[in-house]
Amino acid sequence: MRILVTGAAGMIGRKLVERLARLGSLRGQTIDAFDLHDIVPAEVPETEAAVDILASDLARAGVAEELVAAKPDVIFHLAGVVSGEAEANFELGYRVNLDGTRALFDAIRASGQGPRVVFTSSIAVFGAPFPDVIPDEFHPTPLSSYGTQKLIGEALLADYTRRGFFDGIGIRLPTICVRPGKPNKAASGFFSGIIREPLAGKEAVLPVPRSVLHTHASPRSAVNFLIHAAEIDGERVGPRRNLTMPGVSVTVGEQIEALGRIAGSKVTRLIREEPDETIWSIVKNWPTRFEARRARELGFEAEQSFDEIIQAHIEDERIELSN
Repeated sequence: MRILVTGAAGMIGRKLVERLARLGSLRGQTIDAFDLHDIVPAEVPETEAAVDILASDLARAGVAEELVAAKPDVIFHLAGVVSGEAEANFELGYRVNLDGTRALFDAIRASGQGPRVVFTSSIAVFGAPFPDVIPDEFHPTPLSSYGTQKLIGEALLADYTRRGFFDGIGIRLPTICVRPGKPNKAASGFFSGIIREPLAGKEAVLPVPRSVLHTHASPRSAVNFLIHAAEIDGERVGPRRNLTMPGVSVTVGEQIEALGRIAGSKVTRLIREEPDETIWSIVKNWPTRFEARRARELGFEAEQSFDEIIQAHIEDERIELSN
């Protein structure tokens, strides 16, 4: 079994590779080789499998063909520019999120190999106005460049799968929280920041009202989604290959309450409310709650409470809480 991961240097990519390296197998087969691609070199995992680190621009001519030439059995396509950056830099967003995806899909088509392809999409494909709970049949009408780019990727994945060029599964991720490490340029970054920074004893800025309602899943759940998507029977999924993942729907205020229950009021006092109209203009058009019935019926699972999401962050990042 050979596995290609694009975006392997990113947070989710790194955690996915670490998990796969520990498991040592996928789809009932031993993992013999990893091809880890990103714009910067990815970390080398602890594994007995062969590892090839590749750093280049996926949208550049010939790069996708080079990656596919190794004949991967499973491809995790995680590479992308995040929401805030895609909105701020129109050309970059379309180059990475659309041109890179199209280049990869076309290279797979030309190779004639037909691997399983797992594509990370986003709930940003949906745009307002929304019902209280968004059903699986709700029509995607994105109100951001990022959401538009992801929706085009979903359409390409469905069509290339229909034509038999590969066996694709697209997973619409909720906001992944709590993201470890340094803040990124995602408009949703504050959802993690108001938990991560105070747990580290640092001040965090909250740029939106506490009433904002959103759906989250942990990085641990995101990796579970990806692995399950790689292993699920495509016939069970059927022709509608893009699935909205489950998650925990809470307000920002409820996030902060959960943090207080776990770490105490001293930690929550490190959150400073400072409205940001640029972030708010993006976030206010995002969906809130999802039915995610199809995904749940197909075996995709997430946390049941935001307390569990915070605990997953504490455990996975080995954070010690002060008394």
